[in-house]
Amino acid sequence: MGTIQDKLSVLASTTESAESGLTNEQLDEEKKKVAVVDYKMVTFSLCGKDYAIDIMKVKEIAKAGRFTYVPNTLPFVLGVYNLRGDIIPIIDLRLFFNIEIPERDDNALENMLIVTVGEQTFGVVVDAIDKVVGIQKSTIQPPHPLFGDINIKYIYGVVEAERHLYILLDIDKIFGVRTPEEEREMAETATAQMKKRQAAAIAIQQQRTASPEGVPAQAVPEKKEVDLNFIADSLKNFKKFYLTDVNRDWVKKRYAEWEKTRGEDKTQLQSDSDAELFLKPFYSRCNETWWTEDFAESVAKALPENSAKNIVVWNPGCGKGYESYSLACLLKKRYPNAKIKVYGHDVDLLSVSNAPLMNLTDQASADWYQPYTTKTVSGDFTFSKEIKDSVMFEYHDCVHTNNLPPIDIIFARDVLSFLSEDSQKTVLTDFNEKMKGNGVIIVGDNENIAIPGWNKKQSGSVAVYSK
Repeated sequence: MGTIQDKLSVLASTTESAESGLTNEQLDEEKKKVAVVDYKMVTFSLCGKDYAIDIMKVKEIAKAGRFTYVPNTLPFVLGVYNLRGDIIPIIDLRLFFNIEIPERDDNALENMLIVTVGEQTFGVVVDAIDKVVGIQKSTIQPPHPLFGDINIKYIYGVVEAERHLYILLDIDKIFGVRTPEEEREMAETATAQMKKRQAAAIAIQQQRTASPEGVPAQAVPEKKEVDLNFIADSLKNFKKFYLTDVNRDWVKKRYAEWEKTRGEDKTQLQSDSDAELFLKPFYSRCNETWWTEDFAESVAKALPENSAKNIVVWNPGCGKGYESYSLACLLKKRYPNAKIKVYGHDVDLLSVSNAPLMNLTDQASADWYQPYTTKTVSGDFTFSKEIKDSVMFEYHDCVHTNNLPPIDIIFARDVLSFLSEDSQKTVLTDFNEKMKGNGVIIVGDNENIAIPGWNKKQSGSVAVYSK
């Protein structure tokens, strides 16, 4: 007979074997495998399938949304994200691998793996993040050439663990340095994928408009309506521009012009540059540049009399700061006895950070800005201390709550159209709640807003909303 410890060991082994359904030899083999785990991977799912990447590549996991769009990027780049001060690109792995994704809710938080490749950090959006799984590296098998879901060159191998078969991605090859040929191939593939999705969307939309017998139903939308819907989808995908009541009149008018110049069968927006060209006439006068004297005078005439000692202005979407500084100078001229405070908000961290350091061009410094400028020792023209002190640039998303005091003027040109319809409603509600009784709102030249109790008044070339 053995010792008590020997008997307990035999009993434990027998119990484990009985519970797992394995023989003692198989159980010992499993224990050996556990004892020599030399590879850990983070598992996640894409379209219901199991994937994994080396845990050594994962910096952290996070949930985030409302990424800042960057023009002229590939379709799978959702934008950039501020990760505790570091601006990192965000990649949607589903789009990268041409995997179907549900319609995106712009306000929803995405599941993200923050990964590092060399000295670069990326955010990778996936469907769901599962857990960390330990395996023996020797159990990883090479991918089969017939793998069809994703490009085989991005697969490190396949491995079975915990009754799941995981596709182990090679994160270095996905995000590593590529040759110009590989970059061109990737761009062509992404463009082809985008066109394929657009064609599929048109087909589905046309199919929905037809009866089961193939005979057009009574409520079949006209072709132009279908095309306009497709234009709206493209503007949303390429430029984050949302067709809503705020800009519907302008989009319809612009589409008619677009069709006339491009031809009836060439109206679709196939690329980011197409969308940019379509939107080019949309942007307001003197937006993202120094104001002309004529435009400044038009704005000044549109503003109401105001004898308040303090005039507060909210300038959401201030961009690089041209508008906030122009407003500060104009309001100092329009209300010389008032203390002016302009809150310039934007989600472009780089622009907001650089705005306080802006200099004027020589031409602008000699224009109507001249009384509010000063010359530095280096010979550059900048704004006087009074003007600089009156403007506060802050990184802030106007959709979120802010702590601004009661506001006299909201200057929000070409901002609402780049928010989803729900976000537009949130912002307009915020406008209404924060405005003083005699306050005014100025939106983009081609935008219209509807707030109960507010009316639009045209003053020269500037439209002003007031109660």
